[in-house]
Amino acid sequence: MRTRDFKRPFQYKKIPINELRLQQEKDKTDRARNTAGTIKRIWSYLTREKGMLLLVILMVFISSAMGLAGPFMVGRAIDDFIVTQDPSGLGMLLVWLFIIYGLHSLSVFLQNYWMVGIAQNTVYSLREELFQQFHRLPIAFFDKRQHGELMSRITNDIDNINNTLNQSVIQIFTSILTLIGTVVVMLVLSPLLTLITMMIVPVMFLAIRWITKRTGPLYKLQQQHLGKLNGYVEETVSGQHVIKTFSQEKRVIREFQEHNENLQHSGFWAQTFAGFIPKVMNMLNFLSFGLVGLAGGILAIQGIITVGVIVIFTEYARQFTRPLNELSNQFNILLSAVAGAERVFNIIDEKQEETDETSALDIDSTDGRLTFDKVYFAYEDTPILKEISFTAYSGQTVAFVGHTGAGKTTIINLISRFYNYDSGAITLDGIDLKDIKRSSLRKHMAFVLQDAFLFHATIKENIRYGRLDASNDNIMKAAKDANAHDFIERLPNGYDTILDQDGSGISQGQKQLITIARAILADPAILVLDEATSNIDTVTELQIQDALKRLMRGRTSFVIAHRLNTIQEADKIIMLEQGEIIEQGSHQELIAQQGHYFDLYKGQLKDHA
Repeated sequence: MRTRDFKRPFQYKKIPINELRLQQEKDKTDRARNTAGTIKRIWSYLTREKGMLLLVILMVFISSAMGLAGPFMVGRAIDDFIVTQDPSGLGMLLVWLFIIYGLHSLSVFLQNYWMVGIAQNTVYSLREELFQQFHRLPIAFFDKRQHGELMSRITNDIDNINNTLNQSVIQIFTSILTLIGTVVVMLVLSPLLTLITMMIVPVMFLAIRWITKRTGPLYKLQQQHLGKLNGYVEETVSGQHVIKTFSQEKRVIREFQEHNENLQHSGFWAQTFAGFIPKVMNMLNFLSFGLVGLAGGILAIQGIITVGVIVIFTEYARQFTRPLNELSNQFNILLSAVAGAERVFNIIDEKQEETDETSALDIDSTDGRLTFDKVYFAYEDTPILKEISFTAYSGQTVAFVGHTGAGKTTIINLISRFYNYDSGAITLDGIDLKDIKRSSLRKHMAFVLQDAFLFHATIKENIRYGRLDASNDNIMKAAKDANAHDFIERLPNGYDTILDQDGSGISQGQKQLITIARAILADPAILVLDEATSNIDTVTELQIQDALKRLMRGRTSFVIAHRLNTIQEADKIIMLEQGEIIEQGSHQELIAQQGHYFDLYKGQLKDHA
């Protein structure tokens, strides 16, 4: 039996010192602004639940007070009843101890129960705000980022925040209150023993500072590597057909292992340094107990303090170091959550798609007459379009041709206002596009793209996406006009057939027919076609072309063409080269000119000969 060659679960690797130093340098400039600012923003979400938060804080006060009262009562029992051998009041004291620890347990349960609700409401708001922000961001934002990495923000990072809120907020409150209360009672009982106990605090502070200086950047590296890993997984899952077609499985697995190892080792070192804290704290706890026991014994022998005070102090010394220990542990968890929260807030703070002017118009109808007048557009300081001028009259079909990178898709993006042009003017029925609300403009547009996108839903719901208030009869009519009705009816569940996200189960041509039906149902005045018939078999292509002709009738249509035989009937053909119009006219006019278009057309004829 053939065994598979797996790596060992973990291979020791040195700390990623270069990445750590880069992250530490970045943190020096960002820490004051980011960490404090991020915690403040998380707190602003928590305070939306003021009523429940006040109840939680009240329960924290009660549990902390009961936690302090318990050891004090035990110490009094030793001095008043055990040392004196007078058990007369011991029974009542035990009753009080039962009440104290009962209240402590009840308050701890309630504060945890209510805090879970606050945490869930907080991450619900964060997740909803982040998702809404995704839909307010410009298309350019998504063009520059891995989709899987963005998905990691709304899943892993927000889950990290949720876990921290559930674990850390109450613990931090409790630890601070316990620390303050313990110091006050210790000072009342014995200032000298309090001073001895606090001798370990500077050592604790220096140790924690040394550790957290490394854990913070390592947690951020861990979150970054997790985001990159998620992005890579999403990319490879979506591209399985391409990977298998080119037999790149081994390369993809190797690259995944690199991402996985980066995450493994950054996580290993983050957890390793974080694990130092409880070990250091335990060692200092034992040192503190030893000092308290030694000094307390000497003071008790001299009659300065009682045995009960030593017992109380020993317990309070433990309670004094325990909050410090818990605060240091929670600080590590908090750093991890802050790293995730920063990634979430970075998206929320991204510049949104430019808002419409308050004077922007809602247009109820349009003739579809669209004019470009000396339009210039640059993407990240790189000129894409230069002095573009043309007019598409109502009902005309305008086709764009040219080599890859000539600017065809950019023109479409400007028409739909996915981008705003830098200078010149684009007008619709004489109104500048910037003076029309985006939602109003796009309401009169429909797109049939080269890559047909369908949602994980029924065919009926996918077609209805073009007009949500459409009846079943409207949907069926649109499908018939798109030549999609016959094949839909042959499916096991007809229009109620559920499609996967990539539309598997039906052919590429059938997916395209569904998107055409969706566009027909939307009944747009302006239509955008991005080579909707590419990579389709001949029979289906004829069906699609017939459906497109029916769809384009009476509408202003913009076609991005790669195969010139599909646009010979266009009213106007615009040839682009390096962002400039070099020729425009009808097919016959351009052929007669025997220029660039003629050469391109002749070359395609030769290729298909």
